[in-house]
Order: sequence, then C-alpha cells, then structure tokens
Amino acid sequence: MIEVDFDAHERSRWTGRARAYRRSFGRLCAYPTGALLDAAAVRAGRRVIDVGTGPGTVAAAALARGARVVAVDAEPGMLAAARRTATGAGLVGGALPRLPFPDARFDAAVANFVLNHVGDPAAALAELRRLVRPGGRVAVTLWPFPHPPLQRLWREAIDAADVVPPTDLPRLAPERDFPRTEEGVTGLLSAAGLSDAGCATVSWTHRADPADWWAGPAAGIGAVGLVVQRQAPAVRARIRQEYDRLTAGCRTTDGMLALPTAALLGAATVP
Repeated sequence: MIEVDFDAHERSRWTGRARAYRRSFGRLCAYPTGALLDAAAVRAGRRVIDVGTGPGTVAAAALARGARVVAVDAEPGMLAAARRTATGAGLVGGALPRLPFPDARFDAAVANFVLNHVGDPAAALAELRRLVRPGGRVAVTLWPFPHPPLQRLWREAIDAADVVPPTDLPRLAPERDFPRTEEGVTGLLSAAGLSDAGCATVSWTHRADPADWWAGPAAGIGAVGLVVQRQAPAVRARIRQEYDRLTAGCRTTDGMLALPTAALLGAATVP
C-alpha cells in the first residue's frame, strides 16, 4: 500500500471526529503529557512545536510551562478544539512529513501518539529533526505492540462476536515499519540521525466510563472503528454486547472501567 493511501486513510478516520476523540481517547492520550514535555526539555522561553496536536492538550501544558508554542494538525475540527484548549498557541494546518516551517526554527518538537498514524515514520522523524535547532530535543509517544490489555479489549470483543476484520485496510510497507518496542523506537530515532536516543515504557491503569470508551470505535475512530462501522446494525449490536460482557469483570465499584495500558516514550537530541 503506497504512502498516500495509508496517510489518506488515517486522516479519514479522524475527520469530523474531534468530539468523539475527546470523549473516548482524549484522556488516555493525555496521560503521558508531562513525561513527554520533560523528555523534550520544555520549559519557559523554549520554542516548541506540537505536531498532531489534536485538541491541544500537550500544547496547553507546554504553554503552562511558559513555552512559546506552535500547534499543528491536519484536521480542522481538532484545530478548532485546540484553539479553545491552548489559548496563546499559534495554530497551523499541516501534516507530516512536510510542514511549512524553516529549518531549525524550534528548540523542541513533540508528537504525542502521531507516529502510529503516518505512512513513513522515518520521514516523519526526519522532518521533526529538520525543524529543531542543534542541541534541541525531539520527543514522541506511540502505542506498543503487542497491545496492552486496554487496547486489546476492542479486538477481543470483535473476535468474540465472530466478526472477521476486513483485509483491505492500508498497512505500512514492510520496509517502512519498525518494532513497536523500546528497542524499535530507539533504533528509529537513531536512524533519523538523532543522538542520545532512548525509549522507556510508561505504564498506568486507565479509568473510563465504559460507554465513553466504546464511543471511539462507535464513531469510527481508528482501524477498529472502521471494522465496527462496516458491520450491519445487528452485528454492531453483537459486538457491543460482547464488549459489555468482557468489561463486566474489569469495572470498579463505581462502575468505571479500569484496565492497564502503556505507551512508549522516545526522545533524542538533534546533533
């Protein structure tokens, strides 16, 4: 599958879904924000670009540290949300691997759960490196594979409902893919010409209203959302029934879903 197909598909899964994202994935993706900004050495006075800002969570946190922030996203609905969340950030429409900024414009670049959604991760990292001055920092988060229990839940519900996922979903070309592990991320950063590369796993237990966690796939977000949306109404109802069954044993006394998850946090220095 060629790059434009993969990227176009990924962007289509987010179009018009900013509200559903905030309800389902938003709090989950916000969790590593502080660690991400620490890894990028974001502090007062630093020029920071937040690529794939979504609703502006990371950009707002960087502003709170006194940084000067530019936030970029390809989806107008996400930029509209970021305008409310990250007041004071410069907002720009754009997408990796080509962004409309000169070389070495920033002191740090951050991309929170963005590399999972680009057709050429190496090219995306090369662009982040281009935007940062020598001595500056690049930091990224992405989901690991194999998936943690929280993310496995949806596929388990689909399998339990006897639904076969479609085979025509765009996938990264093998030569562009990389292991979604600490070693794989470290290698990707180093291959982009960055120095002092490293990656750590950030683990936590995510708590969410089960209805909110279901809202993402129900709205068509991500590959699992596309699988759900392609089913007939009766099949979608069966997947939801299996989801409710599987989550019944993972709920706390207040009815909230509580499951372990993790993210990979990679960071490096521009030489």
